[in-house]
Amino acid sequence: MNVSCTEKQEQYISAQLESGDYRNASEVVRDALRLHEVYRHRVIEELLAEIAKGWAGEASPRNVRDIVKAKSPSRESS
Repeated sequence: MNVSCTEKQEQYISAQLESGDYRNASEVVRDALRLHEVYRHRVIEELLAEIAKGWAGEASPRNVRDIVKAKSPSRESS
């Protein structure tokens, strides 16, 4: 597998290697991917929980027109 990094990412990887926390760039990238997987899983779980709360909550008495009208800029300011 071939992966391209930006200059900023390469600098970050180099800094991690210089810190002595990692032996090579592959370790830095593997660790970053593990953290990304955990983060992504957490975000998805939190979104699903919020969606479930929304479905379980009360329905709004407003219709689509009411919502759009409330979000539209006032014509009086023109």
